Amino acid sequence: MLTENRTKINQLLSTIPQDVVLQSSWLINEGYSLDLQKYYRNSGWLKALGNGAMYRSNNQPSYEGGVYALQKQSGLSVHPGGRTAFALQGKAHYIELNTAQIWLFGGEKEKLPTWFRKHKWDQKVHYKASSFLPKELGLTEFSLAGFSIKVSSPARAMMECLYLAPEKFDIVECYELMENLNDLRPTIVQELLEACTSIKVKRLFLFMAEKLNHSWYKHLNLSKVDLGKGKRSLVKDGVYISKYQITVPEKLVRNEQ
Repeated sequence: MLTENRTKINQLLSTIPQDVVLQSSWLINEGYSLDLQKYYRNSGWLKALGNGAMYRSNNQPSYEGGVYALQKQSGLSVHPGGRTAFALQGKAHYIELNTAQIWLFGGEKEKLPTWFRKHKWDQKVHYKASSFLPKELGLTEFSLAGFSIKVSSPARAMMECLYLAPEKFDIVECYELMENLNDLRPTIVQELLEACTSIKVKRLFLFMAEKLNHSWYKHLNLSKVDLGKGKRSLVKDGVYISKYQITVPEKLVRNEQ
């Protein structure tokens, strides 16, 4: 039995990447009973990360390793998005992003498990569950050391920033991020705009893209994008943009006055 247990743990450790979380429920489905998991912890092969989660001894799981478990073991769409996705993919350029603040996004009915919420990660993790975009649309595979996770593509990340603006993300900062997005694929942007249910996001996104004169903007078919009706006042004492019926910070249009 001892030899069999060691064989099974060796098989597990040979297939699981470094620094990722192992969920107890997933291990059970893979043939590792609760008693066997306890034996591996007592033997020093695995360590408890929280209730229902473990990691390999001598490893230090990052939040990305936790996201790996949610995506690969639980099938959730929880992913780094917004400013965090920009930072991971090097799209921030001269903008200094706060990498100590991590933003994760997921589907409207998706919740972070207790072990993820209660664990003290190196960074502060914020989570937003919403349905303003389809769960899997606009995600891209991002490679880390030894494993990969899905993160928001730049176009989706931009929309996630705008979704939380102006309460969580500054609209002017969003505009500065948009300045760097001159290489987006029109087909991806079109698909996201058509699927997006947030009128505010679509109006802000198109206003910024047009103002920046991004080449991909000219290839969009706006007749297929529902921009809703009525005005949207996003900031106090701002400037009203009649084409998109939104009020934006004066700083964004000052050079047009």
